[in-house]
Amino acid sequence: MSNKSILNKIKIEFEEGLDKSEKNLEKLEKLKIAFLGRKSQLGQLLKTIKDLSPEEKKEFGILANKTKKEMENNINLSINRLKQQVDLEKEWIDVTAPGEKTEIGHLNLLSKTQREIERIFTSMSFEIADGPEIENEHYNFDALNIPKNHPARDLWDTFWFKDKSEKNEKLLLRTHTSNAQVRYMEKNKPPFQIIVPGKAYRYEATDANHEHSFCQFEALVVGETVNVANFKSIAQEFFTAFFQEEIKIRLRPSYFPFTEPGFEFDISCRVCQGKGCSTCSHTGWLEMGGCGMVNQRVFQAAGYEKNKYQGFAWGFGIERLAMMKYKVDDIRHFRSGDLRFVKQF
Repeated sequence: MSNKSILNKIKIEFEEGLDKSEKNLEKLEKLKIAFLGRKSQLGQLLKTIKDLSPEEKKEFGILANKTKKEMENNINLSINRLKQQVDLEKEWIDVTAPGEKTEIGHLNLLSKTQREIERIFTSMSFEIADGPEIENEHYNFDALNIPKNHPARDLWDTFWFKDKSEKNEKLLLRTHTSNAQVRYMEKNKPPFQIIVPGKAYRYEATDANHEHSFCQFEALVVGETVNVANFKSIAQEFFTAFFQEEIKIRLRPSYFPFTEPGFEFDISCRVCQGKGCSTCSHTGWLEMGGCGMVNQRVFQAAGYEKNKYQGFAWGFGIERLAMMKYKVDDIRHFRSGDLRFVKQF
């Protein structure tokens, strides 16, 4: 059989194999090796060209190389077409399929509540101030009219540090956000109105209503003519905005070393609207925390002239506000890390 006949036979067999394999990538790869590889029949045939006469070498060499290139182009075209089809199938998106929800983070309920408090007070032209969580005795107690060895210190169970500061001061985790009062007043002159949101710490047992680590927000308003009526008006506006319903408030006489006079602050029960229920012990009122007119000794500790200024302050728990607004029955849920709780809000 002549070389031309063998070449034609290889070409026909190749085309038949290509037709049968054009939808199978694996078969196409095997076909390419079988017909175009170094050990293929075509490869062996090309090696015989050197033994031909110059005339035959010129004629058959051109034909053989042309046939080989056509075969290579045809099979490479089929392979590339099939690969593109496979890639498209992988990238295909069913636009009618329901979407998959992506899990994303969101604000913790405490952060959400704190931001809502800040938003309301900044809308009333309050400034947001801050103070250190690791504090010394002076700002946490002495400057707030709670001197060393005074019985009033027993009201605040305290976490003390073993090591002292560089100035040989005893250090503690602040027991309230009131430590920022004197710090702010030392650098600012009245009139001003601020809130101080942040963490506080008490060395006490935990239960459904108490935690050793909690959040407060301090409010402090100071000027020459500030009085209890101003305090009640601001408090009324805040609680009505926070709970988004009309809230009644009341003050009951109480004692706090840094206020004179001092009050316990109550709001009307949101469960029974003040009519009386088990939540409010049938009184119609819920206790929020302590407040009062700032004791003049606190002003003096900040460097103010005695009796020149008046002001009021309060310290309310952010957890307690969140519990009442979002119907949370246990304060320990906030820091439990339980995603079942976190995802509800």
